[in-house]
Parts: sequence; C-alpha cells; structure tokens
Amino acid sequence: MTWMVRRDPLSELRGIQDDFNRLFSATIPRLFSGEDVLSGAWAPKVDIYEDQNSIVLEADLPGLKAEDFKLSIENYKLTLSGERKFEREEKGENFHRVERSYGNFTRTFTLPSTVSVDDVNAEFKDGVLRVTLPKREEVKARQISVSVKDVASGSKVKTAENK
Repeated sequence: MTWMVRRDPLSELRGIQDDFNRLFSATIPRLFSGEDVLSGAWAPKVDIYEDQNSIVLEADLPGLKAEDFKLSIENYKLTLSGERKFEREEKGENFHRVERSYGNFTRTFTLPSTVSVDDVNAEFKDGVLRVTLPKREEVKARQISVSVKDVASGSKVKTAENK
C-alpha cells in the first residue's frame, strides 16, 4: 500500500508571514504610543578594544553631563548607570517625531582577572566616556631569549629571540 501526502510548497512561507504579522501587530502600536521611548528602554552603545597594555571601553553618552551617570567597579564588574532626561519646554511645541531614547540605563561588563582594577582611568569628553583598564604587569606579553647549545661540544652556538 502506498501513501501519498500532498505537500503545499508555500505553506512554510505562509507560516513565516503569519509570524511576522504577529510580531508587528504587537510591536508597532507600542512604538507609536511612545511607551518604549520614554520608559528607559535604552542603553548607551559601547566599543571595547584591547592593546598590549590595556583594555579600553568607549561609551557614547550624547547630551549627558558627568553628573548624569555613575561608573563603578565591584568584584571585577564594571557598571555604567545613569539617566538621560526628556527635557520638554511647554511653549506649545508640537512634536512630530521622538526617536531619541530617554530614561534610566545600566550596562554591566565582567572584567577579566588580567585587569588591574586599582589603576583604572576614565575621561569624559564631547559625549564620549573612555575607560582605560590597564593590564597587570605579570600578564603583559614579553620577549624571552633562548640560548641554543651544541650538545656535542657543550658550547653556546646562538641566541634567538622568541616573540
């Protein structure tokens, strides 16, 4: 006995379309109501990079002053928190669009044990916070000289630099 099952090749696409419709029907009304815009659903963008001596974190904090955020380290966790306030003057302004995010924010980063937390440096300039996390001396890369000896004569043949 042979069973034939008819398969609709477009059924998977219809399923994807249904998923998208559900997603957007739940999200779009909230965006236009301003619910997420003013509720603090934002976090500053960061870049983190490393060089030979340190790890550097740069965070974009446009429109903020140094008093508007706090930076702390506890148990090898760096925490950046603060608030960007929505300042509105009541002079009959009629907003057509509010795209910038406002409210409280918190970002937490786990630091590697290679960082010397006692020597952290932070500077804030032009809306960018730059945190320099120096590496401990014992974990920095260093070169080691290797001596090669001739086994037969026991004399030193050559010294090579390993990197």
